[in-house]
Amino acid sequence: MNRLLVSLLAAVDALLAVAVGVGVVLAPVTLVWIFGIGGDADWAALWPAAATIWQLGHFAPVAVSLPAELVVSGGLPSGGAQFTLSLAPTALAAFTAISAWRSGARAARAGAWVTGVVGGTIAVAVVSTLIALSGRASIAAVDLLPAVAGPTLVFAVPALVSAVIRAWNDGDDGIIDALSERLPDDVQEAVDAGARGVAICVAGIVAVGAVVLAILFFARGGEVIALTQAAQADLLGVVVLALGSILYLPTLVMWFAGFAVGPGFAVGTGTAVSPAGTSLGVVPGIPVFGVIPDSTSGWLLLLGLVVVGFGALAGAATRSALLVGPGTDAEPLRPRLVALAILVLGTGAVVAVLAWAAQGSLGPGRLIQVGPEPWLVALVAAAEVAVGAAVVLLSPRGEDAEQPLVRETPATTPTAESRPAPAAAVSPDEFPTTPLD
Repeated sequence: MNRLLVSLLAAVDALLAVAVGVGVVLAPVTLVWIFGIGGDADWAALWPAAATIWQLGHFAPVAVSLPAELVVSGGLPSGGAQFTLSLAPTALAAFTAISAWRSGARAARAGAWVTGVVGGTIAVAVVSTLIALSGRASIAAVDLLPAVAGPTLVFAVPALVSAVIRAWNDGDDGIIDALSERLPDDVQEAVDAGARGVAICVAGIVAVGAVVLAILFFARGGEVIALTQAAQADLLGVVVLALGSILYLPTLVMWFAGFAVGPGFAVGTGTAVSPAGTSLGVVPGIPVFGVIPDSTSGWLLLLGLVVVGFGALAGAATRSALLVGPGTDAEPLRPRLVALAILVLGTGAVVAVLAWAAQGSLGPGRLIQVGPEPWLVALVAAAEVAVGAAVVLLSPRGEDAEQPLVRETPATTPTAESRPAPAAAVSPDEFPTTPLD
């Protein structure tokens, strides 16, 4: 396909991703302006509010400066008038990243992945700049650089990774093929198998976090309802709280993924929520925070074995992809070591990025540190995956059990094949007779 056409199609993909993301924010904000504020609404602030939420969802920190009268009426401390909000509603970033992943794969299938990724990235950068310049707010301000760099990177990185993976699998008659040709065949197979293992481990860790969160929602649903009632919100307020909780749902999933891995997460400076123990101070009265347990049991440390199990599963899938044909005396060690390294390092890197996306600042004071510690969660996750994967990848395969056995018999013991065949019986009628004279 023509490179210019691929670039234009990638730019259209990027524009659609941005438009849908902004629309998802703008629609409920508009309803709040109509039904919540009514005739006293300042319509000039509608677009800046929606733009700021969208930028926050793409990891652009928001500097909040509350008016003095609002601080006094809300009973806030004087130091709480100005703070930074950086805990992102990651559902917005997830939508952009998924769209970018599909765009990068399509560009690679068209045979012009570099052009496609560059075209889409430029489109997102241009639109993000326009949104940042037109959506400036006085109470919640976002600097121009993070307002442009955040959405651009959220699109560019998944698009690039997806395009490189597709080009590696299908070939691109370019730099990816040139790189793969320099690698031995067994190393290429190890790279492919290790990448599949990374996908298995990351999906498993995220799934465990989602299951833990779902169980807590079921077990502590009463606390969530009680906090919602304590907020004394009307129907519109309840809808806004529900939509906000949905936007932060991937963030909560990663919190409890870190909980399952072991290190857990924090809900303020000096706090910890982990299987080893929970230490909480005053938790903000946000309804969704009702799922956070007040105490934990040491038995929950066994959740780490689930992560080890996913490492073993990934190791088994990786090893089955590396198995050579029958008749080979032994498996080569090099591809297994390469696959193990890619599996462990890749899992740690992806988990670190996801954990970083789920942490930030939620307000002034102790709330400047909320979420998991990225490097610690990634290190423990990589170690647990390494244990499970190494046991499966590096253990003996048991070739003796898979190859047919040949039993050797002593030379002194004649076998059925070595015994001489018995002489055939001769009937009396077959004896020669000589006539008597």
